[in-house]
Amino acid sequence: MVYTVTFNPAIDYVVHLDELKTGKVNRTSSEQMYCGGKGINVSIVLSELGIKSVALGFIAGFTGRAISEKVKDMGVNTDFVELKEGCSRINIKVKSAEETEINGQGPRVTDEDIDKLYEKLNRISEGDVLVLAGSIPSSLPEDIYEKILARLSHKKIKVVVDATKDLLLNVLKYKPFLIKPNNYELGEMFGVELKTNEEIIAYAKKLQEKGAVNVLISMAGDGAILIDENGKVHSCGVCRGAVKNSVGAGDSMVAGFIAGSESGDYEYALKLGTAAGGATAFSDELAKRKEIFELIKQL
Repeated sequence: MVYTVTFNPAIDYVVHLDELKTGKVNRTSSEQMYCGGKGINVSIVLSELGIKSVALGFIAGFTGRAISEKVKDMGVNTDFVELKEGCSRINIKVKSAEETEINGQGPRVTDEDIDKLYEKLNRISEGDVLVLAGSIPSSLPEDIYEKILARLSHKKIKVVVDATKDLLLNVLKYKPFLIKPNNYELGEMFGVELKTNEEIIAYAKKLQEKGAVNVLISMAGDGAILIDENGKVHSCGVCRGAVKNSVGAGDSMVAGFIAGSESGDYEYALKLGTAAGGATAFSDELAKRKEIFELIKQL
């Protein structure tokens, strides 16, 4: 079973405007609502690929209940910790000539709530996959990733971490199965600017030396590079299509890689991850199974 953790889920309210006029009343040309959060995105795309998962994390209020119900409707099992106070956040994404985002803060998470999450995580068993993705809300301790992995370090599970800088560097000692920084984030970790694939590969291998099992570097329009657990370097270009949306593309890549790596074929896992990321980028919503397997034919 795959378990994903989203610490601060949201309803993403996407509005399209012909023109955004500040200080005036604006009328939308169209609007959509989606369940947001990196872990939730991974679970939804896994469901499209036929992989069952359980979405964990914190929800609150009527917005939290709406998130849980919507995620269930998309074929994902949920086991969220429901907070006693507050409401899960609403993120507003305004799309006109430019894209503007207004993200909510989300509810306060108490120590008692964190203990409830730990109890749920304790049920993870050998052979399962745990996905930790995204930033940490201000009400949670900054080392929450480390605390979770320390508690589970005695179990033989595969851990996937999609986070930035110190959040990622501090958990490498627990030997995560997969990490997925992009090329800019990789450079930030070491205080360098990476300009060539050779430089990217060299610094990705440094992350392996620190403990990561597989290192997947996404490079936007330049494709992706994977250094697998055997030290083999794989590269993959991008799929062809018109980019409509960048939100969730990286999460879709993670989901595709998890699904593709079940057989141990990392070259295929990279291709499936790339196709899943592309299917999201070329759509107004998260990747669908049909589009993923159409795009993988290009790779």
